[in-house]
Parts: sequence; C-alpha cells; structure tokens
Amino acid sequence: MMRTSTIAILAALAALAVAAPTAVAAPCAGQGDAAAPAAAQERAMLCLVNDARRNRGLDPFAAPTSLARAAARKSADILRCDEFSHEACGREFTYWIERVGYRGCREGENIAYGGGRFATPRSIFQMWMRSSGHRRNILGAYEDIGIGLRVGELEGYGGAHVWTQEFGAPC
Repeated sequence: MMRTSTIAILAALAALAVAAPTAVAAPCAGQGDAAAPAAAQERAMLCLVNDARRNRGLDPFAAPTSLARAAARKSADILRCDEFSHEACGREFTYWIERVGYRGCREGENIAYGGGRFATPRSIFQMWMRSSGHRRNILGAYEDIGIGLRVGELEGYGGAHVWTQEFGAPC
C-alpha cells in the first residue's frame, strides 16, 4: 500500500513538472548562480528568455547594446533612488530607452528584485513567467531585448539583485 501511494505521488509530481509553464531548460549556463558576475547572469537570463520563445515557436530576441545599457541604467536608478518602480527617480519607464538612442515604435519593461536563492536568473525568470503581464512581454511581439542586473541595497535589504528587461520593436 505504501509503495503504491509513493508511486502515485511521484507520478503526479512528474506530471506537474512536465506540464509546468515555467519549466527551465538546462542548457542555460549559470542560470542558478546569483554569485556570478552580472554579465554572466544577464547572458543566462537572455538564454532562458530566448529558449522560452523558441519552445513556443517564436523568434529569439535580438539584444542590441543600446537596450542593454538602458536596462542597466534603469536597475541602477532603482537602487540609487531606493524606489522599486517602473517610474523610479520620477522618470517614465521609457526614459533610458530614449536616452540611449533606441528608436522603437513599441516598448515594454519588466522589473524584479530578489535576494539569496530568489536572486538567480532562473528564479527571477520563473517569477516573470508566472505573471501574465511579464510573460506577455517575454513572449510578445517585440523583437529586441536589453537585460540589466545591478546588486545593492534596496528598501533596507542589502544584496538585492535588481533586474530590468527592456523590450522594443523597431519602427
């Protein structure tokens, strides 16, 4: 009896894992390493995002350096002003996108922060994929993405990993 129950539970867990919309592909190096340099974590996040898009038959994002600069500056603003907001420091979310010279017809933004095991590229990506608005940006009709990570003190929490994704569709 105990063996049958254990097998049933394991089978149910396996079915949930297969059906989970936030499943993460293994090939994205460093996806679980919050201690890696920011550039390595940003590459892992790009890999996770583009893998999710490919798995749904979508083209991967291009990653222009202009949007990466905008995302990094947005994350820095959030830390500098100690304000977790799309309008950190009193700026519209498009402020840095426009400032770095990206010319798009449509823009979008995802922001998140976490610490400890909730700061890794994988944990932030999974959180975004569980949120309909954030998932819509990741899987949406944008063509470009910039990803920025900055680590600092936010709202009294030291070691906060502040993530920004800037999305764009060129005109």
